[in-house]
Order: sequence, then structure tokens, then C-alpha cells
Amino acid sequence: MKTEKRRTFIKKSALASAGIAFGAPAYINGFQQVKPSDRINVGVIGINDRGGYYGGSGHTANFTRIKETRVAAICDCVEYLYPKAIKDIQNLGGDVPATYIDYRKMLENKDIDVVSIATPGYWHALMTINACQAGKDVYVEKPISYTIDEGRKMVQAARKYNRIVQAGTQRRASRLNRHAIKLLREGIIGDIYMGRGTVYRSRPSIGKKPDGPVPQGVNWDLFRGPAPMIPFNENHFFYNWHWYWDTSTGEFGNNGIHYMDIIRQGMGIDEHPQKIACCGGFYAYDKESDQDVPNFQVATFEYATGQILELEVRSLPTPNEPWGNLWLGTKGYATILNDFQVFLSGNERAAINGQTSTAAFSTGLQQDRSNKPSLVVTQADLEPDPSYDELIKARIDPHFQNFVDCVKSRNQKDLLADIEQGHISTAMMHMGNTAYHTGRKLIFDGKAERYVDDKEADSYLSRPDGGRKPYNIPKEV
Repeated sequence: MKTEKRRTFIKKSALASAGIAFGAPAYINGFQQVKPSDRINVGVIGINDRGGYYGGSGHTANFTRIKETRVAAICDCVEYLYPKAIKDIQNLGGDVPATYIDYRKMLENKDIDVVSIATPGYWHALMTINACQAGKDVYVEKPISYTIDEGRKMVQAARKYNRIVQAGTQRRASRLNRHAIKLLREGIIGDIYMGRGTVYRSRPSIGKKPDGPVPQGVNWDLFRGPAPMIPFNENHFFYNWHWYWDTSTGEFGNNGIHYMDIIRQGMGIDEHPQKIACCGGFYAYDKESDQDVPNFQVATFEYATGQILELEVRSLPTPNEPWGNLWLGTKGYATILNDFQVFLSGNERAAINGQTSTAAFSTGLQQDRSNKPSLVVTQADLEPDPSYDELIKARIDPHFQNFVDCVKSRNQKDLLADIEQGHISTAMMHMGNTAYHTGRKLIFDGKAERYVDDKEADSYLSRPDGGRKPYNIPKEV
């Protein structure tokens, strides 16, 4: 089938499919009833972890299972990853994809309709911009960018080239989260004045490792990309790139974004904060590790509305306490852990053993105003949704399906996580890290996307010259 016909097909939103393949999941409704020529061809960049099979929830797994798409190409600068990635795709009923080492060569393939990016985060912006310029729609993992300026240019590229670009904040697709956000916006706990996200994940020391020769099958220049070139070091390779400032936003940006993204949705916040502060440090392993990002951070974000968001990221030994999302309102509070719980206090005085006020505190017992939820909503309590249930049964992430649906309809407004939303949430992470670096409260001009009279803070808005050439972010997209 010619490229022109495929693109016309997509624009008309006709039925598409990955076609009939050996091992195709027949229990996915309609999987085997469409023409192979009507497939949306996906090229996945970055196949080691999230971009590969990833326990069945990765990019290649989703785009192989989704009936409208097929993985037509995979790209990675580590060649020895190809055999397993190809086998995983075949085991799910997919075809053998083309392979590329340099993503720019893959973008030249006019038969590729969609690019899915699961590379290290410092690559996300340039690949997204280049893909938009090449006429491809994009699914890009979180955090979407390495700097705030990069994020804005990703939005500009999506709009300029009329591309569908979805950010990989998958928690937006959860029906439970969406129902909770609806109730919060309807005022179930009154006016929400504060939201708090917590991320407690134990992270061991990565130790110290010497520089060494580049392993066979690794293109180290492409792996480093926009980041400064350094000698090959195993501690800067694969997942460990997360623990260095020149390639990451740390655990704060890597996982904190999921919680702040949901928190601000529940509070109806759709803008940048005005004031940002952050403290923390690297504890426990400072004498035995090369890591230079913190393993403990606490940040606050103040908005023009007076609302406050707080994020705590802790990667050290911690009590066995729940972590997730908390909203505080004028009528009570709400949490999302495994379910959505609402606690309404009625603003009554707390009582302990029948005592109130000072007498209650003098008992020495812990005060608990609302220890029984007024409302508990679980997944089972939601209205039936056969289409959603079918996706879950087929082990398809609804967030990926939403992206594919929008690629077909060309309706950017139906995206659960349009790139603009991904930019707003990712920018929060950058602001928190910048406040950590400067060691003081920052004031941000959301319209200009610049700090107010603060050259030091502004220096973190972008890499010098857009990054290392020739992988630097262009001045104009």
C-alpha cells in the first residue's frame, strides 16, 4: 500500500488493525477482521526497558497488541538489544520489524506513521521535534524534556506541524483516577487549598565504577546525544543515567511527575506556579557512590490562586507508610492509594477519650479528626465500561489506545495527556530542581516562562547552545 493511501486512511478515521498474525490475541475484539494494509506503522525508539516488552506493559508490547497498529521498526544505539526485542514482538503475534541504530534514518522512512520514544529523558525533546518535522505523530515518555525551554519547543513543534503528541503520564488513563478528579472538582471536600504527592522508593547505592572501553555493539556517541561527551562508564549507562544531573531530572522528575500531574488535575490547576522552593540532599551513600542527584527532596509550589502543592521524594529507608496523592480541602481531605477515599470532618473539634481542645492534647494520645472514610471508591464501584475492560483483558494500556484513537481522528483535544499538559507537569519538576540547585525560593513568570530577575535560575532553563552538537535543540522548530 502506498504511503499516501495509508495517511488518507488514517485521516478518515477508518478501521485499522495490526492484521492477522500467528499468535495474534483473538480475544481482542476485531483484531483479525481488518486488512494488514490499513495498519498504522509505529517506530519505537529505545527498546531496553520501558520501550521494549517491559513485563508486557512496554511500548513494543502495547503497539503490537493494539489492533490498529503494528511495530514496523525499532531503533536503539545498543545493537545487542535487537534479538530479544524482535522475539518479544513475534511472541505477541507481530511481524519482524526493521532495525535502525540512528533514529534520524528511521525518520526518513515515509512508511512510518508514528514514533514512540522511550529513550533516556535527555533525548526526548530533540527526537520529538525531529519526528514532528518529519510528519510523524509522537508518543513520548515522561518526563518529556530535560529543560523547560525544550518542553516549550516540543509544544511549538506539535502545533506547527499539526501532529498528535501524547505525553507518557499513563496514570491519566486510570478510570479510578479520572472519577476521583471529577468528584474533587465538583467540590466533594470543599475548596482544595493544598495537594501533596509522595514518592517513597528504596534505591540502593550504585557505587563507583571506573571508565572503560565502549562495549561492542554500543554507539556511545548516540547514547550520550545532547549530553556532554564523557568516557564510557557503566554507571552512566542504561538505567543508571538517572542518577546524574547532566542526563536526568533525578527521581524527583522521573517519578514525582506522575503524582503532581494527578494532584494538579484534582485541583483544577492548569498553569505554572509563581513561587517554588526545594530542599533535600544525597544521604547515606555520599562516600561510596558516584551519584550526584539527591535521594531526598521536598518541594513546594505556590500558585496565583493561593493553592499550594507539595512533593516529597524519598529513596532512603522509610517507615512502611502509604505513598501517593493527598488533597486537603475546606470540608475534609481525600487520598488515592489503592482506592479513592474521602474523609469529611464537618470542621468539628477533635475529641480524644471524650476530651476536646487542650484537654484532648494533654492525654498524650495521637489526635485523629477523621479516621473513618466517608466515601470509598474502588475500581469495582465504577460504572461498567466494556471497551475499557476489553483493553485491560488484552493487556493494552488505555493510555496508548487513547493516543492511537487520536491519531486516527486527528483530534488533539481528545488526548488524555496532550504535550502541553506534559510540559506543564514536567516544568514543575524542573522548577523544583532549579530551586534545589540555587538553594532559595524562586519566583516564576508563567507567561514568559522565565524566572523573575534571576539570571542564575534562568541558566537552568536550557542547555548551553541547546546541547552538544550535532544533537542540539534548534533555536527555531
